[in-house]
Amino acid sequence: MLLISFIISVFALLFAGYLVFWIKKQDMGTTKMQDIYEAIKKGANAFLKRQYKTIGIMAVVLALVLYGVYALNGKPEAGLQVSLAFLLGAFLSGFSGLVGMWISVRSNIRTASAAQTSLSKALTIALRAGAVSGITIVAMSLIGITGLYYIYSFLGYTAIEIPALLVGFGFGASLVALFAQLGGGIYTKAADVGADLVGKVEAGIPEDDARNPAVVADLVGDNVGDCAGRGADLFESTAAENIGAMILGVALFPHFGINGIIFPLVIRGFGLLAAVIGVMSAKAKETDDPLKALNKGYFITSALATIAFYFVTMEMLNSVLMFYAGLVGIVASIVFVFITQYYTEHKYRPVQSIADASKTGHATNIIAGLSVGFECTAATVVTISAALLASFKLGAMTGFEHGGLYGTAVATMGMLATAAYILAMDTFGPITDNAGGIVEMSGASEEVRMRTDQLDSAGNTTKALTKGYAMGSAALAAFLLFSAYLTEAGITIVDLAKVEVFVAALIGAMLIFFFSGLTMRAVGKAAGKIVEEVRRQFKADPGLMAGTSKPDYAACVDITTKAALREMIMPGLLAVVVPILVGVFLKAEAMAGLIMVGTIAGLLLATLMNNAGGAWDNAKKYIEMGNLGGKGSDAHKAAVTGDTVGDPFKDTVGPSLHVLVKLLGTLSLALVALFL
Repeated sequence: MLLISFIISVFALLFAGYLVFWIKKQDMGTTKMQDIYEAIKKGANAFLKRQYKTIGIMAVVLALVLYGVYALNGKPEAGLQVSLAFLLGAFLSGFSGLVGMWISVRSNIRTASAAQTSLSKALTIALRAGAVSGITIVAMSLIGITGLYYIYSFLGYTAIEIPALLVGFGFGASLVALFAQLGGGIYTKAADVGADLVGKVEAGIPEDDARNPAVVADLVGDNVGDCAGRGADLFESTAAENIGAMILGVALFPHFGINGIIFPLVIRGFGLLAAVIGVMSAKAKETDDPLKALNKGYFITSALATIAFYFVTMEMLNSVLMFYAGLVGIVASIVFVFITQYYTEHKYRPVQSIADASKTGHATNIIAGLSVGFECTAATVVTISAALLASFKLGAMTGFEHGGLYGTAVATMGMLATAAYILAMDTFGPITDNAGGIVEMSGASEEVRMRTDQLDSAGNTTKALTKGYAMGSAALAAFLLFSAYLTEAGITIVDLAKVEVFVAALIGAMLIFFFSGLTMRAVGKAAGKIVEEVRRQFKADPGLMAGTSKPDYAACVDITTKAALREMIMPGLLAVVVPILVGVFLKAEAMAGLIMVGTIAGLLLATLMNNAGGAWDNAKKYIEMGNLGGKGSDAHKAAVTGDTVGDPFKDTVGPSLHVLVKLLGTLSLALVALFL
């Protein structure tokens, strides 16, 4: 069965290659479009080159630390295996981000060109480009872990020994994902906020107006943040969660044998196959709502993944109760999508309440947005709790020792069954956003702009929905990794009444808020530099506003690049160093307290950030649709302020917290020997 999963992964990569070949054959539009495309490509390449150089140095240092920890504990051979797995995970996570950026940059111009004649064709290009990223990332994660499994087997390690050696792979993926998401998130929101504050608010020019010196930096940010950063994030998610489930599978070895260990890899392979079919089935007519076509592909993928889940579970685990546990995860993923939809779409009460509050000013808009963010945590917690309780009870009903915990692992696998298609929908958003920017900057007709606006609107929705999905999967994965850590550390009870454990738990909660504060400040500082530069260019050259001079786009790109790379270091190091210090000085049980409380705080704050940010964004769009006075009204001005505040919430801090809570789990698993 493991070989079948490997073959499916290779097939998926070949399919992604076919999509790349198909996309590259599509028209690249006018000369002016191509000039804008070249500027975006150059900026994105320059940023990732400098970012990955910084991350690479840190990865090598941590690999040496990992080896040292195992060597000092009398396990130099195991240390070598874990360290090499760490480097492979780090490399593939970085490569996943590169794939996401590479395909998005090359597809946005082709989407813009297709929009000149056909909405349907533009949608197809954008979704297939997103699929290249999603399918490649999940496939590489599977190939990486499966390949290491076969190598370790060849070296003489038994099936129950291998999962512990794979934790380095997950830690490497988590580390790169954190810095990629941080750096990309700071870049994209600094450029976006800086461009909006001077362009839309002060100068009164439209979004993506070619006269704005920061507009190219903003478009670059969509690629390095929403595509490269999210690509590394999703690679990390699939890798960490697969490894955590494999570790729990070791405990069920007396009952399921090797099948319990490799089950996560096999089921993920069939999920890939479902995503391939879902992508090819998502087609829209010219008169259709683009979101309808995207949802069609999602539901087909979900249905096929559910069918595959049943047959694989019955074949490998021979337990209908475990299938029900997986079904709980699949249903939970759909529920999370609808929760996010309710709190972020303009047709529902939360967004409309923010828009209505905008009529009385900027302050009331902010108050309303924060209230929505705080409120939405309730539905999230109820869903997570129900999913964990139901899957645990179903697993426990098998009568096997540790069956309950394995039930939660199977539920996590169910939730991630559609991960490849979800990532395709997520990447669809920034591709269509960029396409709209290219269309506007190139001076295309209003008809073309209307088509890209339709796609962009659908993309905004998919980005919000996938953040909800990512947050939900992070919750289940965090519990999975926490359980795996307890298993590896030999801990049965985490006693918060012990002073060391209580202090560590406090530090875990503090880490979440301090990390978020540093990240928000980083966006603000970087955005401030962009504001100064845009103001300087407008003041120095009056011809910019008149449209007779061309802005210095490269200056804003360079400023944003330097600021983002500088500002990502401190929160990233904090996320790694603080847990290690707690584990070393307060030991394993205290580390468990940090993970437990840090995870809870991180998930709640990420939920607030994601949904409040999305609600602010769509409240602005709701007013721009002609409601409450429309564009230029006082309500619209207040809504722009809310959207500006919400940008780093939903695109920088929220996604980074998803990675952070999983990093706590993978880091603790990789360094558990140091904490005993």
